[in-house]
Amino acid sequence: MNEKVKSGSRNVAIVGPYLSGKTTLLESLLFVTGAISRKGSVKDSNTVGDSSQEARDRQMSVEVSTANTEYNDIRFTFIDCPGSVEFAQETYNALIGVDAAIVVCEPINDRVLTLAPLFKFLDDWEIPHLVFVNKMDRANIHVLETLHALKAVSSRPLVAHQYPIMREEQLIGFIDLVSEQAYHYHSGAPADPVPFPEELKEEEHIARAEMLEALANFDDHLLEELLEDIEPPQEEILKDLKMELGADLVVPVFFGVAEQDYGVRPLLEALVREAPEPETTAERRLGSSKKNDATIAQVLKTYYTPQGGKLSLVRVWQGKLTDGIVLNGVRAGGIYHQMGQQLHQINQVGAGEIVALSRMEGIKTGDTISNNAAKELPKTGQLEPVYALAIIPEKRNDEVKLSGAITKLLEEDPSLAWEQHGDTHEVILWGQGEIHLQVALDRLRRKYNLPMTTHLPQIPYKETIRKPASSVHGRYKHQSGGHGQFGDVYLDIQPLSRGEGFNFKETIVGGVVPKQYIPGVEMGVREVLAHGPLGFPVVDVAVTLTNGSYHTVDSSEQAFKQAARVAMQTGMTQCQPTLLEPILRVQVTAPSEFTSKVMQLVTGRRGQILGYEAIHDWQGWDSVTAYLPQAEMHNFIVELRSQTLGVGSFHWEFDHLQEVPDKLAERILNTNSGNGGNGNSK
Repeated sequence: MNEKVKSGSRNVAIVGPYLSGKTTLLESLLFVTGAISRKGSVKDSNTVGDSSQEARDRQMSVEVSTANTEYNDIRFTFIDCPGSVEFAQETYNALIGVDAAIVVCEPINDRVLTLAPLFKFLDDWEIPHLVFVNKMDRANIHVLETLHALKAVSSRPLVAHQYPIMREEQLIGFIDLVSEQAYHYHSGAPADPVPFPEELKEEEHIARAEMLEALANFDDHLLEELLEDIEPPQEEILKDLKMELGADLVVPVFFGVAEQDYGVRPLLEALVREAPEPETTAERRLGSSKKNDATIAQVLKTYYTPQGGKLSLVRVWQGKLTDGIVLNGVRAGGIYHQMGQQLHQINQVGAGEIVALSRMEGIKTGDTISNNAAKELPKTGQLEPVYALAIIPEKRNDEVKLSGAITKLLEEDPSLAWEQHGDTHEVILWGQGEIHLQVALDRLRRKYNLPMTTHLPQIPYKETIRKPASSVHGRYKHQSGGHGQFGDVYLDIQPLSRGEGFNFKETIVGGVVPKQYIPGVEMGVREVLAHGPLGFPVVDVAVTLTNGSYHTVDSSEQAFKQAARVAMQTGMTQCQPTLLEPILRVQVTAPSEFTSKVMQLVTGRRGQILGYEAIHDWQGWDSVTAYLPQAEMHNFIVELRSQTLGVGSFHWEFDHLQEVPDKLAERILNTNSGNGGNGNSK
């Protein structure tokens, strides 16, 4: 590679909804720039992106894929990001390391809303982005309708950079709105300039005027020219596009058909001319920190590969990486350019590049790594888990390997989480949806030879009592030769208010139960409360030791523990035990047009609406707050997404325990009578 190519670079993420054609666009970009000699297809499972087995099995992106190419003396690093909302964490982690993003969408107005969360993330992080309206060969609406729909979900003004030329619903060319030159597409070759189509002059004039007016909002000189009917020179328009795109003030829109390479070259030209250089991006990301010779990079993605072990995809913000460099006290094992799953080793790389480092043990996705204790760069927040499965290794001997394998799994995908539940004793894997967890389980099987069986997590029900019981007697007497065992207690059992937990005290007078035996009484009480008469842990109960007797020879702490167990087992059945279920406080976010559907969904699952309000920094979106039983939460995210075009989400946290309605409690107890307690009511 010559030095001229090395002198310039762009890092560009390809993002957009599932099925919009992102991987196909990457394949076209690599093909027209000569990085590959033949295009693959998602259907044939031979693309550079989606090269993992999990992606090819599902014919969808499940993790970011990186590829390098060169165009007009610029080295491009493209990052193909998953479109499914279940893998959004992958996309967000990668986006903070790029200079610009291409948002790929289809010309289908009903699906434009799915772009709203992505646009919001890009604008919150001020990441420059362009829109590529793909699959224009299937467009059944006018281009201006598509633009109008896109503008409704973006907080930044969208400006058409070109106007498509259609013939019988087929894309045959475009008009560049900067130069007003028309072009005709040819399969497998660059577009040719053609005479301006007069029948589109009025529509093109409207689109161009809107573009110039949008740019003039940020350029007083251009505004003056427009007010005086002076035609601005092309150089000035391109300069404004570059400045305002780089500052995330406007969003240029392009049209094409990636499968036929239509529109791909104009998109590349715009990235060369108008996308910000890595140095500009670095200045914005590093802020006012004084530039020095220190090397600063950030980890965008972690992989564990069968051959190369751990790989960390990093963006170099400052300085350079050299073979064997030590970052955060860890020596890099090697530096690589990635082309899908292929690695090309290099000796060094400068600022502005995205490369993979091997064997960076202890370094995680999002970490800032440096050779000089650099200040931590901002990292994306971790998405909260919304879907869970309990997992069990198919082979019992594999239980010892599970913890280490899951740790690596979570390094690769931070939107996963796991827990060993204290009440149900299950290992629970949390994620963003059913497909997300199935991909994780596939990785456990393929990478770590850990096949799993799964089931719905048990609901951590509790129980409490409704009535008190006084002077419940418990006596334990056992004679087996030598010293016997004798303990004798009287207990008062009382219900407490919800959330008060457990309280134990004693009112012994006259030493009828010696003080050294009282801890044994409390221990026996706690043991019974751990598994109440309904089969669940008992909460919100007060127990008082009021009386008893002892034997000077045969009494012991253990005997009084057993006596307390007898008293509690007798008394608890007299106290009207009742089943409690965990209630979560849930905050659902969705577009305002779906708010009524969200409330119906919540109330249909025994939920209680607490209120709703508009989200102050997200126009057109509402937040609905409610109480929902945990037993009703499985598949809640699936139904919520189906009701909101896939964009609804929620935050949840445990709030309180609540009595289960009698009929439902009876069904739960009947269902769980054979499994010793905790279970799922579904």
